[in-house]
Parts: sequence; structure tokens; C-alpha cells
Amino acid sequence: MEVVEDLYKNREPVPEMKAVYFITPTTKSVDAFIADFKSKPKYKSAYVYFTDYCPDDLFHNMKLNCAKYIRICKEINISFMPQEAQVFTCDNPGAFQSIYSPNSQDRKKTLETLADQLVTLCATLDEYPGVRYKKDANMENAKILAELVDNKLSRHYTLDDRTKKKEKTQAQLLIVERGFDPVSPILHELTYQAMAYDLVDIQNDTYKYKSKDGTEKQALLNEDDMLWVKLRHKHIAEVSEQIPKMVKEISASKKQPDGKITISNLAQMMKKMPSFRKQLTAKSVHLQLAEDCMKHFSNNVEKLCKAEQDLAVGLDADGGKVKDPMRTLLPVLLHPYSTYDRIRAVLLYIFSLNGTTDENLSKLIQHVKIEAEREFILNWKELGVPIITSPSFFSRKPSRRDRSQEEMYNLSRWTPGIKDVMEDAVENKLDTREWPHQSECPTAWNGSGAVSARQKHKSSAQDERRTGSRLIVFVIGGISYSEMRCAYEVTQAVKSCQVIIGSSHILTPNSLLDDIKFLSKGPVEIFTIEEKNNV
Repeated sequence: MEVVEDLYKNREPVPEMKAVYFITPTTKSVDAFIADFKSKPKYKSAYVYFTDYCPDDLFHNMKLNCAKYIRICKEINISFMPQEAQVFTCDNPGAFQSIYSPNSQDRKKTLETLADQLVTLCATLDEYPGVRYKKDANMENAKILAELVDNKLSRHYTLDDRTKKKEKTQAQLLIVERGFDPVSPILHELTYQAMAYDLVDIQNDTYKYKSKDGTEKQALLNEDDMLWVKLRHKHIAEVSEQIPKMVKEISASKKQPDGKITISNLAQMMKKMPSFRKQLTAKSVHLQLAEDCMKHFSNNVEKLCKAEQDLAVGLDADGGKVKDPMRTLLPVLLHPYSTYDRIRAVLLYIFSLNGTTDENLSKLIQHVKIEAEREFILNWKELGVPIITSPSFFSRKPSRRDRSQEEMYNLSRWTPGIKDVMEDAVENKLDTREWPHQSECPTAWNGSGAVSARQKHKSSAQDERRTGSRLIVFVIGGISYSEMRCAYEVTQAVKSCQVIIGSSHILTPNSLLDDIKFLSKGPVEIFTIEEKNNV
């Protein structure tokens, strides 16, 4: 018998069973573990696996109180969450406040923890990457984190018995801050996964819905659902078209080709029924979820998308320049969209201009009727994003890749900035002035053997050298689902290099806006929240 239970919850003692503990090396976890054995042992024995290095004081405390019950005690170095095949998180949404709040008292500590987690990621993948970071005149978190990671990697790969270090592997780690691209996590995305998490209430990757007969059902959206994996990065138009076709195919495959019913045919069908049922259940979940997405789309989002895309890209669907962004924004403000949707549109307008005047911003805030909650907009400055600028101020927007030849939907013309970075990195086109090397990169990432991430290419010597190499991209302050998709798209196009993307946590547009608003709250309130979590 196998039971998985939460360490912090009340559990029934099972003194005849052995227990495997998979825990973080924190005082809270260790105290809970000790409590299981101190007075009356809950289990026969314990096999303890720590996700990371366990400090000596905690280890001695365990030894002192429960040594005779511990059969195994190991540190397995995996203090990150593998979210998807090419996505990881540090499972720490609170890092956003710790790093970006002007009242934060644990910024350095948080960056240290993220660095330790990145080192365990590299160790688990058996990679010793070259480290680079995005240079920013106003923000230095990426630089600090790059230094920390590089030093910790160097220490980790220095062998104890000799001073010989592990050689660099064919990997590169890029570190960038959330303010690098404020547009992508705010836009309404129309690819299936990003759209679903934005518009439908999905908590802990669980989608709750009512089936046709009115019963409450729920489905887990993860890598075990092969249909989800197949559809999640497709445009909603393709998803809506493909699922009904798949249902028909399954139904058709159940029928006998010659229509004759024999005992052996029936036996075959009975054997196949559970798998048919399973397949149809998976399809019906996605039929329902895609329908939910489309309902939101036709009610509100479709009209919003055109304005958002024009503001984000700076061009309309015909390729004409958007000369007056205010004309694009006004219809959105005059329509009774939700407050969040209008804030998102106002932000895209401000981002498109690289900041606006104080006077103009005050008018916009009155329009959206958020006078009491200006922080939704103003606090972006804490991420280094220009919000209020003087009329004479002119800052150059980063140049973007020309994607005019790529096929795209009119309402999905925006490409996340991180995709440009991934492609440039793979093609060795990252400018060293913008992306300084914190440490030397391995040979496969040097030289000019450019590998196009967008065109089919003949394999070059460099391409051969880089086969099996990895590009790891870490975004400080959260990643959006559309940015996660880019890692798969670039890997798919290049084949010789796997792109992995990670962050402290995954964002949805509304969760990011809530985080932004909360940045200006004082340390007292932040402290209270932490206190609640520790109780």
C-alpha cells in the first residue's frame, strides 16, 4: 500500500509502516519530522530525502531526537520544480515582492536562494554553463544573480580531493529581468494554454467544469494528458477545429468495418471500451475548455485583441504604422470592459510610447476610474519600466526581429521579446555589450557559425558541435505562458539545441497586476502575510 501525505497536516499513526520523507531542509520541515517520532513514533522507520543541502544545526537536531528511526538521510539537490518538459520554477511567487518592493528587507537573501536553486537545476542536468545577463542601466538584479550563480557553480564543481574543476559543458545560461518585456505578460494571448489560464479560473493546474448531465467534474492539465501536450501551444482557432474531428475519429473507429456482429468482435470491442472511454473523456475535457475560452473570446476579448495587438506591435493588421496610439486606446476606455482589461490596455498604450507625461497619465487613470489604485500602473517603475517621462525624454525601443514573412493570425501578431533572445542566442547574435559574459562560454557558443532558428538549415560544423546542447533562460520576476511556449518553438525549429525556460513562478496577467499593485505596500503588511503562512 502506498499513501502520499502532507507533512504539515494531522496524520494517523501507522507504526507498522516505513515512511519516506521528501522535504525541504527548513526548521519548519525538520520540526514537523521530529514531532512524528519524538514522543510516540508514527512510523516504523524513516527514509529522509532533502531537496537541498541540510544545515548542520538541523541535521544535529534530527540526530539528537530520532537517530534510531532514521534508516537513510540524503540530500538530493533538487530545489526547483520541474513544471513541464522544458519549464521549471523555483516555486516562489513571493520572490517578486522580495526583489522589487522598495520596502523589501530580504532582496539579497532571495537572490541568494534563487542562485542556489539554479545551481541545483544545473547539477541535476549535469550542466556547467557559461553565464550571461541582460545589462540594464536602471536595474542590477540580473547582474547580481549572474555573479552569485557563477560563483556557486564554480564552488559546486570544484572537486573536494583535487583542485581540478569540471569543464564547462555545452550549455549557456541567460538571466534577464521581468521589466525586459512588460508587454507579453499583459496581452490577451490566443494560444490555448495561455488563453485558458488567463480567461478561465484554473487553480493549481486543475480545471473544474460541469458535464452535460450537470455533474461537477475536474481535470488536471499536465504532462500526463497527451492531448493537452499536443494542443496547448496551438492557436485557439486550430484547437476548436481539431477537437471535434478527433471525437468523430474515435467514434468511427469503434464501428466494425463490415457491420457484422460476432462473439469475437464483441469481445474485441469490450476489451477496447476502457481505452475508448478514456480517450473520449480526455477529448470532452478539452471540448469543454476550448468552448469556455471561445465564449470569453466572443463576448469581450475579440474586440480588445485588435487594439492590444496594434499597440504592442506598433503596426495595424495591414502593416501600416500606428500614428496615434491614443485613437487606438480610446474605444477600449469607452467600452464597459472589466477594470483589469482596461488597465491592461492603458499599460500597453504607455509601453508603446515608452512612458507618458504625468498629466496624460492622470487623465487615463480618471478614464479607467482607478484613482484610488494608481499603483496598478505607477509601480511598474520598480521593475525599471518607464511610466512617467518628460515630453523631451526620448528612449530608444529595442529593435525587434523582422517576422513579416512568418504566417500569423491577425489577432496574434505579437511575439514575446524572449523569443528574439532565444533565437539570437542560438545563432550567436547576442550583442556582448547588451548581454555581458559573467563567465566564459563553451566553444559551441562561440564563433560565428550562425544557426538560423527560423529557417531549415544545413548542419554546419558548429551545429554538429552543439548537438545535445542546452540554452537555459531564467527570468527574474515570473514568466508568462506565451514565453514558455517560445522555448518549445525555438527547440522545435533548431533541433540541435534544447531551450529550457524558468523563473521564480508562472504568471497570469491578473496575478501580475495584483503583484505590481502590492509592491508599494509597507513592510508591516508583508510581514503579516508571512506570519500567517508560518502559522
